[in-house]
Amino acid sequence: MGLGLSAVLLALGACGSDDDPAASASPAPSTSASDTASPSPSASATPSAAPVTASKNFDAVKVEGAYGTSPKVTVKSPWAIDQTRAEVLQPNAKGAVVQPGSTVEVNYYGVNGRTGKKFDDSFSRGQSIAFPLDQVVPGFSKGLQGQHQGSRVLIAMPGSDGYDASGGSPQAGINVGDTLLFVVDIVEVPLTAPAGTTVAPKAGLPTVAETDGKPVVTVPKTDPPKDLVVQPLIQGKGKAVGKADSVTLNYTWVDWSSGQVLEQTYGAQPATASLASLVPGLQKALEGQKVGSRVLVVVPPEQGYPQGNASPKVDPGETLVFVVDVLFTSSAS
Repeated sequence: MGLGLSAVLLALGACGSDDDPAASASPAPSTSASDTASPSPSASATPSAAPVTASKNFDAVKVEGAYGTSPKVTVKSPWAIDQTRAEVLQPNAKGAVVQPGSTVEVNYYGVNGRTGKKFDDSFSRGQSIAFPLDQVVPGFSKGLQGQHQGSRVLIAMPGSDGYDASGGSPQAGINVGDTLLFVVDIVEVPLTAPAGTTVAPKAGLPTVAETDGKPVVTVPKTDPPKDLVVQPLIQGKGKAVGKADSVTLNYTWVDWSSGQVLEQTYGAQPATASLASLVPGLQKALEGQKVGSRVLVVVPPEQGYPQGNASPKVDPGETLVFVVDVLFTSSAS
């Protein structure tokens, strides 16, 4: 993959190879070692739960508490749902919408419908969690798509959309067939475009115009600068990118000598990557930039690909020009 990565781009698929850092991601929100739902199929499947008449609504479920606080969940157990269903408990219609496959930051509280007991939550740990929806169990992803940032959502999923594929999770007390309930506070959702204050660039740099929603870079017919150039074009007002963060970006990059586009995400899905996996020039340029920003970055060869790159093709000694939209950032921890 591109974006000037020196290592790898984080995969968005739910499965991965041993070389894929996303392969170790839990299929549900992260939990403690003592009660973690297994991230891979168990060696021996847990016993299936006794059949329960599946409900088509949340009449037997009661949730108390306001957005941002740990909820109290009461369910007339054993309880099951017929299919993954979601109910907005506290709406925020003005918030950004959760897109399919996007990264989302949430707080959550999980209850087993069979037992009526909590099996995990993030509220008690005092830290929200961010993850791509393609890396969680299907029910969690289905329940969050289309919801709004700032909303509290109740999600119920049958075992088929939960942990059945992993044989349940003995550590968390989840059997095959168990319905899972999640109360989810949607803390932050990636932007779909840069948002902030326009900044006038310095003279002599590549120019950036927008055509059909895509930035188009024109490189001047001059020698490239010898040093790293970081020129904000739009100054965002969101969270600043930290050195150890994972970031969601839209980008296009060209080489200075030809001005040809080497790779871009515009018109497709934004890329999510660890900041530390980018080439050194981009690491330096993006650290401290705020979500919502669009940044023009000129990367000299020694901070990009001094020996060149096979795919996308970069010749040794080539200066690179990036336009990057910072859509989301979250702590890798």
